Amino acid sequence: MNNTFSSAEKFSGYFQPTFETNLSVMKKTKVKHPFWVMVSKEISDQVTSWRFIVMILLIVLTCMGSLYTALGQFAKSSASVGSDSFFFLKLFTLSDGTLPPFIIFISFLAPLLGISLGFDAINSEYNRGTLSRILSQPIYRDYIINAKFMAALMVVSFLFFTLGLLVIGCGLIALGIPPSSDELFRILFYLIISIVYVAFWLNLSILFSVTFRQPATSALSGIAVWLFFSVFYNMIIELLAKGLAPRGMVTEQQIVNFQNGILNLMRLNPSQLFSDANITLLMPSVRSLGALTMSQVEGALPTPLPLGQSLLMVWPQVTGLIAGTILLFAISYYLFMRQEIRSR
Repeated sequence: MNNTFSSAEKFSGYFQPTFETNLSVMKKTKVKHPFWVMVSKEISDQVTSWRFIVMILLIVLTCMGSLYTALGQFAKSSASVGSDSFFFLKLFTLSDGTLPPFIIFISFLAPLLGISLGFDAINSEYNRGTLSRILSQPIYRDYIINAKFMAALMVVSFLFFTLGLLVIGCGLIALGIPPSSDELFRILFYLIISIVYVAFWLNLSILFSVTFRQPATSALSGIAVWLFFSVFYNMIIELLAKGLAPRGMVTEQQIVNFQNGILNLMRLNPSQLFSDANITLLMPSVRSLGALTMSQVEGALPTPLPLGQSLLMVWPQVTGLIAGTILLFAISYYLFMRQEIRSR
């Protein structure tokens, strides 16, 4: 009997440390939330896809080309550039005419990057039959569309901040003079606004991905909207302005009101909002984005605006981009949550 108890004590004593060790390991090991598991998977799919690699190579090569021309222009006009207190910002705006400046390349390629990341976000999962399999797991349905958007936004944020740091580093090596704190903050806000601009087109492409079953249809719809706002919208507004232009004897205030009305119509274009924000942040000498009367211009000092005033000037444009981004995502979210998904 004593031998039996001693064997039982040895048995329990042998497994007791192992159980306590496993319990301590489980406490130390943090279980990853399902949402972030899906985000990690989407990031892996994005960065390993050929379309993303091609877009990254295109953006990096074109931006490095514009940076090279800007540095060459620095050498040709060193006297005029050296007298400028914000000469480091000219890396983003200066060009010798052979290639557009950095900000023009970004404003042209950013919509294509957003469309390429989201045009098949939902419909590709549906066509492969994986959407119903994912929803059969114990996860919330909105995790899918939220993870798609969050993963693409994180990839775009990393790309733009890396590109901005690359431009700053090349400028430091070539110029040998570090940027001021004001210039650094202006570059930082420019990169943030660029990310918001890409997020706008990303949500538009996700909306088309939820609406259309074929990825080709959603991609063509996104490109069509981009072409409309990039090419045709400004032409339509110019024709409208010619037809509505005041004739005869008009006052100065009437002309200014007409010009501001046309500018407000132009600002329904997201690329115009992005362009206004870029110009104001990277060119501190810009003091107004609208038409002014002579009495308003009289007495104004031709000095650069401080950062706070520039941010106040572009705040309506930034608010418009953020509102459009949220609206597009809300519509995509609503349609996706009400969509019937059947197994194939």
